[in-house]
Amino acid sequence: MAIDSKYQDDVDIILSHRHDLGADYWTTPDKRLGKGSPFSCIDSALMLLELGMETTDPILEAVADLFFSVWQKDGRFKITPSGGILPCHTAYAVNLMCRLGYVKDERIQTTLSYFLDTPWNDGGWRCNKFSFGRGPETEYSNPLPTLNILDAFRHSTFVNNEPKLDKALEFLLSHWTIRKPIGPCQYGMGSRFMQVEYPLWYYNLFQYVYVLSFYDKAKNDERFLEAFRTLQNKLVNGMVIVERNVPKLANLTFCKKGQPSELATKRYHEILANLS
Repeated sequence: MAIDSKYQDDVDIILSHRHDLGADYWTTPDKRLGKGSPFSCIDSALMLLELGMETTDPILEAVADLFFSVWQKDGRFKITPSGGILPCHTAYAVNLMCRLGYVKDERIQTTLSYFLDTPWNDGGWRCNKFSFGRGPETEYSNPLPTLNILDAFRHSTFVNNEPKLDKALEFLLSHWTIRKPIGPCQYGMGSRFMQVEYPLWYYNLFQYVYVLSFYDKAKNDERFLEAFRTLQNKLVNGMVIVERNVPKLANLTFCKKGQPSELATKRYHEILANLS
């Protein structure tokens, strides 16, 4: 898909931030690839993909090279030069790399194998970092990293072909029933979750339904179908209305808060195709 001329201004705005952090491609000289959201290296690449930039574009190829430069032999990505390598960091990185078309690369296959070898006992994935203290709710996996990991796996041959992913799906489907904040980072399903957020990168109803719609186990589950109907009831004249967005993206037309989004609606049509 090529970039439609009506989105060129959005592309130009994203590109205008590529040196903000002191190095090219939205990062720092020491390769803090997740810093600067929503104009981090990860987020900017995801937005350009959403706007139709080809994965073979030199900009996105350079971004892929940056991520491969911080890939570790055990499959993890060290997207920050200091501190530990958290599973959520690797989840963000592998999800982007799969979207960039590298799912068959041996390094990405190693990363996917790493996740298959390291699920938490409830089937999802979690970090041993307790920013909000410890309690019974922190014994669960973290929903957003788990969703991002499943988003990466949907590009692979493991999709609908791996029991461990079914267990991860069951964890996320159970959250629809639990609703309360769970996991060390305490992701909940309150009023904020129910607001349609776009682009698809945070834990919200739209992202939840979109990713799960690629998995057969979810598509026939009443919990998923209830979430889908909740999303469907938010459409206006068949269009997805962006209910929540990052304020720094207010000048971008493709994801403007309170407005129908053609590209978000295109993602919704993918959901429909998955369910047909």
